[in-house]
Amino acid sequence: MASTTLTARFNQSVTKEALRSYLAEFISTFFYVFAVVGSAMASKKLSPDAASNTSSLVVAAIANVFALSSTVYIAANISGGHVNPAVTFAKAVSGHITVPTALFYWVSQMLASVMASLLLRVTAIGQNIPAYTIAQEMTGFGASLLEGVLTFALVYTVYAAGDPRGSPLGAIGPLAIGMMAGANVLATGPFSGGSMNPACAFGSAVVAGSFKNQAVYWVGPLFGAAVAGLVYDIVVFPAQVQNSIAGVSDGTAV
Repeated sequence: MASTTLTARFNQSVTKEALRSYLAEFISTFFYVFAVVGSAMASKKLSPDAASNTSSLVVAAIANVFALSSTVYIAANISGGHVNPAVTFAKAVSGHITVPTALFYWVSQMLASVMASLLLRVTAIGQNIPAYTIAQEMTGFGASLLEGVLTFALVYTVYAAGDPRGSPLGAIGPLAIGMMAGANVLATGPFSGGSMNPACAFGSAVVAGSFKNQAVYWVGPLFGAAVAGLVYDIVVFPAQVQNSIAGVSDGTAV
């Protein structure tokens, strides 16, 4: 029985519509990582002391706002516009997508991130791919906790912006998501880099050849994303059920 269910779920993950979703995730994640990593490289080229220059932080935040808003928007109606393994993980934990589908999303997102970073490395001769690092005064646990809080805020915004039960946001939804990402970068860029996206951190690390503190950008974001999804779905805005007596919808008590 269990094997039959697993087979059925896997078959649902390799349909034509599912393959379109994976392609949409690949394209969106590719251009998101290309813009975010590319903006860091451009900032460093124009200002060699970018690490201590406030303008480089603003550039990174603006790049996140524009890139994430745009890439979420173009994929929203096809794949849901995750563009982030942490978002996919939260959706899987809260039951919105199956585990096989989530794994295929992850493969698309990781591959896209590596390809985007590799393209920047090949085309920008003499430029190194910047990998995410944590500040010297921070511990791995502290940075992971910080990334978890940031990702909680981002994923909570994703759930709220994409919830059809709320007021229709249209194109404002992706913009709200991008603005939350940009605000998080402004707040924590000098400390942990403000990644909030394991794929972005992974792709740049692979091409840069530096995996130091890579766990920070996985453990924190995945945990924060899962908590955000569960809090939104179960506590703040639980699923509506039909009242069999009154014929009206009531919030599900938890």
